[in-house]
Amino acid sequence: MKMWKTGAIAAALLPLAMAHAFAEEAKTTTNAPEAKYQSAGSPLANVEMYQDINPKAPPMSKAEFDKARQIYFERCAGCHGVLRKGATGKPLTTDKTLAAGTDYLKVFIKYGSPAGMPNWGTSGELSDDEVDLMARYVQQTPPQPPEFGMKDMKDMKATWKVIIPPDQRPKKKMNNYNIENIFSTTLRDTGEVALIDGDTKKIINIVKTGYAVHISRISASGRYLFVIGRDAKINMIDLWMEKPDNVAEIRTGLEARSVETSKFKGYEDKLAIAGSYWPPQYVIMNGDTLEPLKIMATRGMTVGDQEFHPEPRVASIVASHFKPEFLVNVKETGKTLLVNYTDLNAISTKEIPVSKYLHDGGLDSTKRYFMVAANQSNQIGAIDMKEGKLAGLIDVGKIPHPGRGANFIHPKYGPVWSTGHLGDDTIALIGTDPVKHKQYAWKMVESIKGPGGGALFIKSHPKSKHLYSDTPLNPDPKLSQSVAVYDINNLAAGYKTLPIAEWAGLKDDGAKRVVQPEYNKAGDEVWFSVWSAKNKESAIVVVDDKTLQLKAVIKDPRIVTPTGHFNLYNTQHDIY
Repeated sequence: MKMWKTGAIAAALLPLAMAHAFAEEAKTTTNAPEAKYQSAGSPLANVEMYQDINPKAPPMSKAEFDKARQIYFERCAGCHGVLRKGATGKPLTTDKTLAAGTDYLKVFIKYGSPAGMPNWGTSGELSDDEVDLMARYVQQTPPQPPEFGMKDMKDMKATWKVIIPPDQRPKKKMNNYNIENIFSTTLRDTGEVALIDGDTKKIINIVKTGYAVHISRISASGRYLFVIGRDAKINMIDLWMEKPDNVAEIRTGLEARSVETSKFKGYEDKLAIAGSYWPPQYVIMNGDTLEPLKIMATRGMTVGDQEFHPEPRVASIVASHFKPEFLVNVKETGKTLLVNYTDLNAISTKEIPVSKYLHDGGLDSTKRYFMVAANQSNQIGAIDMKEGKLAGLIDVGKIPHPGRGANFIHPKYGPVWSTGHLGDDTIALIGTDPVKHKQYAWKMVESIKGPGGGALFIKSHPKSKHLYSDTPLNPDPKLSQSVAVYDINNLAAGYKTLPIAEWAGLKDDGAKRVVQPEYNKAGDEVWFSVWSAKNKESAIVVVDDKTLQLKAVIKDPRIVTPTGHFNLYNTQHDIY
């Protein structure tokens, strides 16, 4: 009896002991940039899902389940996956969560872990009641969102709209805008993009789009702009119109990140492709109208351990200039798919095993090699699009996040491609010339020190001597509100800090995170988004690349939560 009491007391005190331990460890995870990035909200938070009552799980009412499900998809699904099978975060399947129990899970959710789990409770993000709610929720059977096929009128075809048919569109350019120097800027929280004239710095139009446009892509001809929201809505914008605006739209899933168009000679503007986070698939469409033509699933076996994954997300897509192929990068399986689009009735796909988990990337200066970040393996894969193989797999810093990366000529190593990192303060330089600089090719030839972790984008230009890096997810406002700039001919001198947010002259106390350096067509200006909350003033700051001095500030009440922006010429020609 005495032994039983001792065991019971020990069991009762265990959560308290764990809480103390986690409280100490949580100091290392608070405001971790990678945790901030991965836990961004998912559009699936508002999608109706079936609730399966698990008799072994703690009881939950329908209202509690729905509230917890919304919190999960807003904060947790990015790391742990839609079906809780694990992605960048650990699996939260019921075999693990039921065994852990409610008390353990509450401690873990409240205090976080050094491995990257945010301290949701002690940071004030979740109340104690919400922590308890989530501890019970993850012990329920994971609800599955609906699939998103082509024929069901509730799904893809029902969302497809041709606003202006191709035969009713302009036969020639109907405006005087310098289309090649237009910037497409994401207005994240309003579900819009701002088309801004790079010459006059004036807004051309505010175009309605999906929520939180993730990326803007331009067709091979330069006429059509394609944008995709996190809610998988694609908008096709005709830049020849008197005022450029939408001519077609579609939703290809429930959550997505990537869109691209065919670039190979003879197929220019013929096809478009979009990849989804959910359902795990990609969709090939007509390049004139966005009519969905073919859906291909990405579910399959992971690289390395060869385990089946039920929801491998499409992270990024790029069109080859060497073959009629799309490169589809699949996150959880760690594979790049070379999708030949010459015959949509008999699509051939070649798998290239790379590494987990594939994310974003960009082309090298020759446009032959695609450099893709495997951000949880801390590696960059170099995909040879001409030979259709993996040219190299390069170890870099912690959680590489290059955006499209940056190409420049290094005085010693020749052509290099570079990436910043979410998880550390370094910038990795990788040799990309296997002909004239063979000894440096597909190696990290140099790692230079940056201002801090939390970098999202890095950028240079063939006509510039500078390399820029942002750090918008760094917890230090001095870093998140400024950018680092290097002289590529004297990297050893370190970086200069440009106080972009200060230059913006905003009148309130918003976050003022500075994100995504982007050059104009000429390569003599660099644009930055100064990103504050929806109810705060934001701006775009233009810097003279030669002098590194302020050149212009673009303010407008319609510029709300600006994040990514893309110069149309540089995007069309993959200049970065």
